[in-house]
Amino acid sequence: MRPSPARFSPWSRMAQAIARHFVLKGVGTALFIGLFFAAYFYLLKHPAYPVSVMPRTSLDHLIGFAPLALPVYLSLWVYVSLPPLFFSDRRELLRYGLAMALTCLCGLLVFYFWPTAAPAADVDWVKYPDMQFLKNIDAAGNACPSLHVATAVFSGVWLHHLLRGFSAPPWLLLLNMLWCAGIAWSTLATRQHVAVDAVAGIALGALAAWLSLRLHRQRKVPV
Repeated sequence: MRPSPARFSPWSRMAQAIARHFVLKGVGTALFIGLFFAAYFYLLKHPAYPVSVMPRTSLDHLIGFAPLALPVYLSLWVYVSLPPLFFSDRRELLRYGLAMALTCLCGLLVFYFWPTAAPAADVDWVKYPDMQFLKNIDAAGNACPSLHVATAVFSGVWLHHLLRGFSAPPWLLLLNMLWCAGIAWSTLATRQHVAVDAVAGIALGALAAWLSLRLHRQRKVPV
């Protein structure tokens, strides 16, 4: 008689889920990120309409420039790769990918019809070579909503749901929340975005996650 899944430890169950469709998850995530970057940078370099500069708010003045935020900012691409790993059902994995794609598409459509940019920061980027490298690659355009924040929030909500399904320990759930919040903070601390961009990104990511999770629960398919 095979033991029920509930008798396995959370770590064993997570490892088993990660092993399922591992090649599909790896190739699919890499392909998705590559296609996203192609569309993102095309709109960044070829805006269809005049670019609007987003305003600074009091929150932007409270959060100071922090060069050490760069690794946290770049960690998004590891973070968004985590939720797909924990799906064991192929159909649900593909549905998750579709929901993430639609989230990004909504942001890209806004960028097309309403190109925006973060205001120039009063920072001598020459003093920060790593930051200058980022600025040269990813100019502070395609600002609102911040897809950096939107995809982090979407991933964070789903990761929380998936980890709870595995009965993950509370510290792991807390780590997920802190990582997500850190990425949102880093968009302001690196001066890639302003607070208005981040708030719009939170709204987009949270709404998309809520809608997709609602559909997921209605299907009642275990991950």
